[in-house]
Amino acid sequence: MQASDRFNINSQLEHLQAKYVGTGHADLNRFEWAVNIQRDSFASYIGHYPLLAYFAVAENESIGRERYNFMQKMLVPCGLPPEREED
Repeated sequence: MQASDRFNINSQLEHLQAKYVGTGHADLNRFEWAVNIQRDSFASYIGHYPLLAYFAVAENESIGRERYNFMQKMLVPCGLPPEREED
């Protein structure tokens, strides 16, 4: 692997990280990563009707209620963020 290949791969990775929030970056902590994963999952559940219908049947709720519940869970999917230590 040449130096130009490494530079190209790194620049592509930086471009993806800037374009898509869920791909993460070097300064992403565990909590932020978990929030991204949860929100992506809930968005996928809402966007795929058969999966939403499956959850509705499994929880004995209407599809609209399940969609509403998933959207409410997207607001704070992993609870409140942990306290940050001041340096």
